[in-house]
Amino acid sequence: MKAFQLLSHGDPGTFALQDVPELAPGPGEAVVKVRACGLNHLDVWLEQGALPMPVTLPRTPGSEVAGEVLAVGDGGEAVRVGDRVVIQSNLFCGECEFCQVGEESQCLKGRLLGVDCDGGLAEVVKVPVGALVPLPAALDFEAGAALTLAASTAMHMLTNRTQVREGDWVLVIGAASGVGSAAIQIAKGHGARVLTTGTTLAKREFGLSLGAEFAVDPADPAWPSQVRRHTGKHGVDLVVEHVGGRVLEQVFACLARNGTVVTCGATAGRHPGFDLWPFFVKQQRLIGSYGRNREDLRRTLEWAEQGRLRPVIDTVFPLAEAAEAFARLRRGEMRGKLLVKP
Repeated sequence: MKAFQLLSHGDPGTFALQDVPELAPGPGEAVVKVRACGLNHLDVWLEQGALPMPVTLPRTPGSEVAGEVLAVGDGGEAVRVGDRVVIQSNLFCGECEFCQVGEESQCLKGRLLGVDCDGGLAEVVKVPVGALVPLPAALDFEAGAALTLAASTAMHMLTNRTQVREGDWVLVIGAASGVGSAAIQIAKGHGARVLTTGTTLAKREFGLSLGAEFAVDPADPAWPSQVRRHTGKHGVDLVVEHVGGRVLEQVFACLARNGTVVTCGATAGRHPGFDLWPFFVKQQRLIGSYGRNREDLRRTLEWAEQGRLRPVIDTVFPLAEAAEAFARLRRGEMRGKLLVKP
């Protein structure tokens, strides 16, 4: 079978499309024919060797997978050959204290698909049966891949780690990103008034097309003041943040009293700082969010099936052009998801 593999770390890293051994499922495992796989900034960190964990090379990247079940091992009766599925990328044990209460994002033995084990930039992938979630008939494989990681991360942030309320002012960072494009729609779906950011005019207009009522350029030093003016100096009640670095510091200047920042990423820096005095005087909150639980992924697909959440896809590449998809991801040119189809 063919797989697009990372051979050595770098910026860019060294990749090759090469033949690898066929996969067979072990007990409790399934082999899935990959119909579409999305790219994520996680793949860039993998490429650069920038993840805070050891990675064995060669490694097949790809965490956002939709496909069909090809084979099932002993004990995998929960799925059948031919089932249309998406894969929950944060693989979980199903046995620890967190998994037992449905908090798979905090699994004590958790692994990342495409990092700790080979992922979906291949013709087939092997995963635990518990990681498979049915893909609704109304959604195609491209939609499933586009929603399975970034959109379910946004769902986890807005309905699990925090609770967006009707009438809230919500600031979503990065309208053109996978998390951002989904978060705008989810916040709007809960009756919030949404503001967003975009580094280009096209990205800001894209955010407005998804339902945001105001979009600002984060390169403008005055952008937090623009946000506060738009909210009548109230500030935003909730910030969906996934960039880190200086941006995480700046969003507190946008935040209302009793407001909340929920963050799930650190693409712009992992060691931000902020002024502690207004943080506690205004009784603000900073909440971390990681991955998603199985229920978050189910709810994301349900919203999409009902037409409440639109998968946003920029470009679809064949597997043979996965290197160009990575180059596009590094340049940050996309609006929505980049997908690869074997």
